[in-house]
Amino acid sequence: MESHDGGSDALHATVHPLKIFDLAKSQGRYLYACAPMVRYSKLAFRQTVQHYGTDLCWSPMILAKEFNRNQFARDSDLTVSTRGPQPHTIVQFGSNSPLELSRAASLAVPFAGGVDLNCGCPQSWACAETLGAALMERRELVRDMVVETRARLRRDGWAVDRDASVDDPRGRSVSVKIRVHKDLRRTMDFITTVLGDTSSGGGNNRNIDWLTIHPRTRSTPSRTPISVEALEILTEKYGRDVPILVSGDVFTLSTLPYTSHLVDPAPTFTSTAHVSEAGEMHKQDQQQTRTKPNLPNLRGLMSARALLANPALFAGYETCPWEAVDVFLEKVAKAPLPLKLAVHHLGEMTGPGYGPDKKALLGKKERIKLVECSNWIDVLDTLEELRRSKG
Repeated sequence: MESHDGGSDALHATVHPLKIFDLAKSQGRYLYACAPMVRYSKLAFRQTVQHYGTDLCWSPMILAKEFNRNQFARDSDLTVSTRGPQPHTIVQFGSNSPLELSRAASLAVPFAGGVDLNCGCPQSWACAETLGAALMERRELVRDMVVETRARLRRDGWAVDRDASVDDPRGRSVSVKIRVHKDLRRTMDFITTVLGDTSSGGGNNRNIDWLTIHPRTRSTPSRTPISVEALEILTEKYGRDVPILVSGDVFTLSTLPYTSHLVDPAPTFTSTAHVSEAGEMHKQDQQQTRTKPNLPNLRGLMSARALLANPALFAGYETCPWEAVDVFLEKVAKAPLPLKLAVHHLGEMTGPGYGPDKKALLGKKERIKLVECSNWIDVLDTLEELRRSKG
């Protein structure tokens, strides 16, 4: 757990994630989250997306067993800032053991707002180790892991009881990220088991604080659209008991395949020269909104690929602005990344995004020129030269 910019005085100063959920709701919007991404969810990138309105950032999935046993793993997998902007971070673990997960959580929570169990990674190596999406077949084990983790944090002195933890500076959260089954009844059995008792006071005794749903099965490729029908059914059944985030196909705020009272469907127009065109577009938007399912119990959006390409996504930008590149470079200067990783970020940010507007800051040949840079001086000089050529 490598820290940048200072000592450990501020390690315990954090806001409970559920308070951030409540803040977003009071502002009449979704909570915005940055998904766990292997290699990419490092401090500098988390700080960049936070700059543009992302509320919660996930760490990459960290193997709990390695995290517990290896200081190098702790330093490389979880970087935090103890001075300046510390993104509200959730540490995600891959584990199949209540003991390993609870120990890893105990080590991580002084540096984060909560811990999350990955039950969604579909990669074959993870499933072969009974990690990630393989845990969707082991609902009792998942329940035991989150129960033991909450108990361990409670013994360590952290506030994890639903009634008392939200306003406590030592309040921490426990959550789970899942996929769905082809037979949605099995997913319901899973959620019911893991969630636990929600019968008293609106879910005060539940085992997890919120749930992230990726509405694809373990075998569904990412190019296939998410199952909005599954998301609609699950948010309707469980969204009143526990806050639910959706992960998948969050490409822009204007192209979500569902709607709710937390989404404003009306477009914004900045030119009076296209009033008639704007009126026609507004009619089309209203028609599209009527055909989209309404999900009143969905509380937040989690993005991965689209946020990687456009860190300003949740600030309402359809494509990545040059300003976001500058912010990222500033953050990297204070929380360094390996050169190749940082250049990969720059390549994603200057390329076409995932929304309808495919305009890119740099062309393919220009991005290749950036990748060929062998040191930071070349990177910065090349960027300056390319930007100048773009006017």
